[in-house]
Amino acid sequence: ISFKFIGKKFTGYSCLMIVLTSVLTDIIPGYAITYDTLLISIFGGLINGFVIGLCLHMNATTGGTDFIAIYLSEKKEIDSWNVVILAAAGVLFGWDKALYSIIFQYTSTLVVHILYRKYQHETLFIVTNKATEVYEVISKMSNHGATIMEGEGSYEHQERKIVYSVVS
Repeated sequence: ISFKFIGKKFTGYSCLMIVLTSVLTDIIPGYAITYDTLLISIFGGLINGFVIGLCLHMNATTGGTDFIAIYLSEKKEIDSWNVVILAAAGVLFGWDKALYSIIFQYTSTLVVHILYRKYQHETLFIVTNKATEVYEVISKMSNHGATIMEGEGSYEHQERKIVYSVVS
């Protein structure tokens, strides 16, 4: 799915990340700092979000079901893949573990949204006499549409166009 629909470079970097994670997990010794599941969920989510943010910044992923989630998000505009995974985990391993996983995912997602700005949206209100030209630039650069509205400048009381668009 990744190679065919997302890209060769993305798939290559993601495979490199999967191999590095596997090797480093075996090489670096693990130390239990705490056995509190809530703390592990929160701080594990922070660390995981940081790593995913770095990977996404380099146009890669950490592997696993991220390939499917990114494909569904970018191509089909479906952003609920993790819900399916967490529901399956609840059925298979118990709802307490699934609920801690939700805390982990939420924390991780917050960090990713802070570090990785691709999916953040900005609202534009552009007052102009060249609304069509502004719209064409927005459309060409961002693949987003716009709404052109009538307005009146309060200083000179002249008719103006307002271009409204929400872009990522």
